Order: sequence, then C-alpha cells, then structure tokens
Amino acid sequence: MLKVAVTGGIGTGKSVVLSEFAGCGAPIIDADALVHDALRAGSPAVSDIRSRFGTAVITALGDVDRARLGAIVFQDGQARRDLEAILHPAVYRAIEAWMRTQEASGALVAVAEIPLLYETGREGDFDCVVVTACDGEEQVRRAIGRSGSSDADARRRIAAQWPLAEKVRRADYVIGTDGTVEETRRQARSVWEALQRRAAVEY
Repeated sequence: MLKVAVTGGIGTGKSVVLSEFAGCGAPIIDADALVHDALRAGSPAVSDIRSRFGTAVITALGDVDRARLGAIVFQDGQARRDLEAILHPAVYRAIEAWMRTQEASGALVAVAEIPLLYETGREGDFDCVVVTACDGEEQVRRAIGRSGSSDADARRRIAAQWPLAEKVRRADYVIGTDGTVEETRRQARSVWEALQRRAAVEY
C-alpha cells in the first residue's frame, strides 16, 4: 500500500486538496483531528499538558483551552516544543495503527494530512509527500481570514513552521493553490491519478 502524506503551511489549501482526494475515494486521516481528540477531557495528554502549562489552560469541563494554549506556544519556542513532545508521539501512533488497518482492508493508497510533517521529521514514514503551496502574502491573508487573527499573529504562526519553499523543495508532488478552487481541484485529481498509477506499479 502506498502511504501518502499531505502537508503545507497554514492557509495553503490543504483542505481543498483533501476534499478532492476524498471525493475520488481516498481513505484519509487528519492529524489535526487526532490532536483535537488528544486535547479532550479524559485523554492521557491532558494530564501532561496540565502539569507543564498549568490549570489556566484547562476548561471547567476538563478539556484543553486551545486558544489559551495557542497564545502561549506560538510566542514561546520552548513551550511549543514541550507541547509537541506530548502530542506528536500519540498522533503518529494513531496514524500508524490506521495505516495498518487500511492496508489490511486492501487499500492501495492511504492518505494522512499532517501539517507539521517536516517539522516533526517524520516524512520518512511515508512513501511520498504532497505539498500544497501558495504565495506568501496570500497565505497570510488566508490565515487572517480563517482565524480572525491579526496580521502580526498570522505571520508569527506561519513563521513557527518550516519555510514553505523548503517543503516544496522536498515534496514528491506540489499542488499550487494561488488560482481558483477549481484549478486546485483539477491539480488534486491529477495527483491522485498519479498516486494510483504508482501504487498499481509498486504494490
């Protein structure tokens, strides 16, 4: 089975590409959704986060207050690394288990959306990587529109990730998202077809 990771910077159109892949029949797992699960009451990670960041980032219901935690980690590199050390191992274990399930079910291609793939050094876990990319100022504009954050905050969050140009350089496939949504979807369909052809040859 061909194991595929989709990554890119904040606001670079990953959701559109993943939506198109799903429409083509791709099985998909979302690392962000796994992180959200880990931040809910009852998750082992919540206890570790409380110990590291204090009760101020825990809601009355026992969930992690993502806004408060985000305000801390996007301004403090060490805090961000500490949080990643708590969350990332659990996320990758879940992805690995899901991949095994997909392979056992007979899937030829399985896709994981992992925004911080390169930052976590786990690109080697996958057979190929798809990167979504757009112009830097367009990325900032989208990040502001999506979260309602300030220009400075959006730039800070983007700067916390690897430079998009470096992700593009390392990618097996790049989908440019500066154009229309339909243009992005058309590129996504083309890449999906290429992934299927590759899987058919290799597996």
